[in-house]
Amino acid sequence: MHAVENFSDLQREVTEWRRYLHQNPEVGYQLHNTARFVAEKLGSFGINRIETGIAETGIVAIIHGEGGDGPTIGLRADMDALPILEKSNKPWSSQIPGKMHGCGHDGHTAMLLGAAKYLANTRNFKGSVALIFQPAEEDGRGGERMVQEGIMDRFGISQVFGLHNEPGTDVGTFTTCDGLMMASLDEFDIVVEGTGGHAADPHTCIDPIIIAGQIIGGLQTLVSRNIDPLKSLVITITKLRGGEAYNIIPGYVEMAGTVRSLSPDLRDFAERQIRATSQGIARAFGGDAEIKYRRLEPATFNSTNETNLAIKAASRLVGSAAVNDKFPKVMGSEDFAYMLEARPGAYMWLGNGPTEAVHHPAYDFNDEAIPYGIGYWVHLVETLLGSKDT
Repeated sequence: MHAVENFSDLQREVTEWRRYLHQNPEVGYQLHNTARFVAEKLGSFGINRIETGIAETGIVAIIHGEGGDGPTIGLRADMDALPILEKSNKPWSSQIPGKMHGCGHDGHTAMLLGAAKYLANTRNFKGSVALIFQPAEEDGRGGERMVQEGIMDRFGISQVFGLHNEPGTDVGTFTTCDGLMMASLDEFDIVVEGTGGHAADPHTCIDPIIIAGQIIGGLQTLVSRNIDPLKSLVITITKLRGGEAYNIIPGYVEMAGTVRSLSPDLRDFAERQIRATSQGIARAFGGDAEIKYRRLEPATFNSTNETNLAIKAASRLVGSAAVNDKFPKVMGSEDFAYMLEARPGAYMWLGNGPTEAVHHPAYDFNDEAIPYGIGYWVHLVETLLGSKDT
């Protein structure tokens, strides 16, 4: 068992990596500099099998233990940034206007690199570790693409684990839960069709702006008046665009939004009723509505055995009192869920201290969390794959 102090020696170097990545954010799949940086670091650690170009800019690297034959477990870090103008005012702020690491993926990548350096040096485990560096978590379903491109079978991964920072909880603490953890995510687009005309003669038109307003109200009643209050469904309109002039009623209005749910039944209900409600309201006003509905990320679901192993690993690092195994379900989503559909595994939250929330323009990953993240990965590997010290 290693105390967190065993990983503090890496903190300064890993912090430098993290801040470099923070200054040079890339989004989506266009992570060419980030991927190059990660691959070069992995190679400098003496890791011989490094596969690049997975899901365009994703990477999987394999570290073989020196304890004999055993399974391969996957450790995943997301690498992409967000299209946000940074306002953290830190010396290492983004050097690319309109892009920033507003969710801490720079910290996730740096911590997994730190764990890779430690594990490549010690190799105190059986079997192998697959280091998964994923693109496009934020908006592109990079986790799904990596699974579709066969990383689980190609690298013989039997279990997979994820780690994400959590603002508002103390550095040095961990949080997770067994089973359902985060909601599924769907997106929809609605085009409300009317009949445009002069703003002075609304009686000669079918006003799609009025119809859109009624649809917004109608969709909110799907949750407030059709769903058991003890169940969870969120329908949110996030885009609304119509019209170009003060004196013209437009011919159509474009709307878009998201759906978050914690059960397949609610997910089915939302898709069915968004279509029916939008079209019903539009037609009642003499217009119509075209709906495109896309099911994206599934719900994030932790496997019982792997959750218990993750809790054990975190407890070995910081003590059981600093590990909360009763994380309340949240309506956010995470495309690591695709990997958890492909293999049993667990997702863990790491305390980031009193920072701004993720996706806030003033957010910054807390570098004091780095040795805890590295230590968690190392303990997880040695807990699952055994070591000379356990």
